[in-house]
Amino acid sequence: MGYLSWIIAAPFIAALTIMALPRRWAWSIRLVAAAASGITLVLSLFVFFGYDWRAGGFQFVESYEWIPALGIRLRLGVDGISAPMVLLTGIVIFTGSLISFKIRDRTKEYYALLLVLVSGVFGVFESLDVFFLFFAYEIAVLPMYLLIAVWGSTRKEYAAMKLTVMLVAGSVLVWIGILALYVQTGASQAGISSFDIEALTNPRVQQLFPRTFQLVFFPLLFIGFGVLAAMWPFHTWSPDGHVAAPTAVSMLHAGVLMKLGAYGCIRLAVGVLPEGAQAWAPLFLAFGAVASLYGAFSAMAQRDLKFVIGYSSVSHMGYVIIGICTLSLVGLSGAVFQMFAHGIMTALFFALVGAIYDQAHTREIGIFSGLARTLPWFVGFFAIAGLASLGLPGLAGFIAELLIFLGTFQTYPLVGVLAVVAVAVTATYILRLMARAFFGPFNPRWSGLHDVLPNEWVAAAILVVTLIAAGVYPAPFLSMIDSSSAPIIERVGGVR
Repeated sequence: MGYLSWIIAAPFIAALTIMALPRRWAWSIRLVAAAASGITLVLSLFVFFGYDWRAGGFQFVESYEWIPALGIRLRLGVDGISAPMVLLTGIVIFTGSLISFKIRDRTKEYYALLLVLVSGVFGVFESLDVFFLFFAYEIAVLPMYLLIAVWGSTRKEYAAMKLTVMLVAGSVLVWIGILALYVQTGASQAGISSFDIEALTNPRVQQLFPRTFQLVFFPLLFIGFGVLAAMWPFHTWSPDGHVAAPTAVSMLHAGVLMKLGAYGCIRLAVGVLPEGAQAWAPLFLAFGAVASLYGAFSAMAQRDLKFVIGYSSVSHMGYVIIGICTLSLVGLSGAVFQMFAHGIMTALFFALVGAIYDQAHTREIGIFSGLARTLPWFVGFFAIAGLASLGLPGLAGFIAELLIFLGTFQTYPLVGVLAVVAVAVTATYILRLMARAFFGPFNPRWSGLHDVLPNEWVAAAILVVTLIAAGVYPAPFLSMIDSSSAPIIERVGGVR
């Protein structure tokens, strides 16, 4: 077993260990979860910094036979697109485990589900076999129902059911598309169907996907994965899910799970069906443009902190869809970097909102005022997340959005203008939120609030340092991402 196998196995083994521990050993359960997530973070750092972007392609490859007769193997590997996503997941689950120390109700079940979910996320980003990618995808999605319905708040049963129904519907479309790819490859000279991603992108196999086939099945894959990416108009489950979920689940939901959808769009839809991408990209680009504006204006209208961030996530994921559908190297690389930057930024947002909600038992923006006087660390961390959201230079969000806009102006200038308008709206609601909640006259009602706890401080500090490091020195990320985005754009015939 190599690094990638252990990254998947560590949280799963920890989940089994936690289920074997007595329920009264709450702190032992928390420490096992933190240790396992810490191990995955360290291993994900080894994978990220050990990836040779000059060589490109899939690296750290591991392969295990499963059903040879059906061409199914447990094959793992990462390239320049998936390596940053593995690192993102490692960071978010470690900080989420620290934030979850406050969970008191049914601690062992909570952590077990959380860790199983993360094993599935890692499996999606590392799988080079489409069958196991889909299998891991379902493992990552299904625990969300229980995590929200049991430990959530604010119409949690409704939000959990809505999320599950929408995501399962998207999964059905994905599964139809995957089976179509598998059956179509059976028309090869050898007559052997394949789930292998590298085989599906091989030029000889690509000839087996005629234009009509691609026009039919590209939208199934793109929409199916796009549902999880909160692509308009299939986004309505997302803000409700954000608001109802417990803090760490919100962090994983917005920070990582939404990226699974965008990753699937890139890896399978665009990467395997290039002619379908050429034909359908303008429509889905329009969906992304609508999402960026709709999400931004909807966030401006909200009065609940979590709803603001939830609709903000819809807007920022709209940028990701735009970047993918530009079919340009700059735009696609910006979309992948935006996935990383937004994942860190929104995890920080939700961690801080959870910290204040646990004390104030409200998220109503209008009743907070002057919190900067008594909660300096909280306000400072939140300000950094907000500035990253509006694209301040020096933070990761600026570089990501800049690349997306450059790619958009290369291909669809009008959409580029609309995306810039969405950024201006984002700056408006973020600055207005901070002015109303954190500055101005102090509301004595909140004199009893304390600043972030030590575990919350450590988690927030890790996320802030990552945002700043990736914003000040993005070269390792961009070199890595470009090395794997370029072959996709070449297959699609996009703009280099």
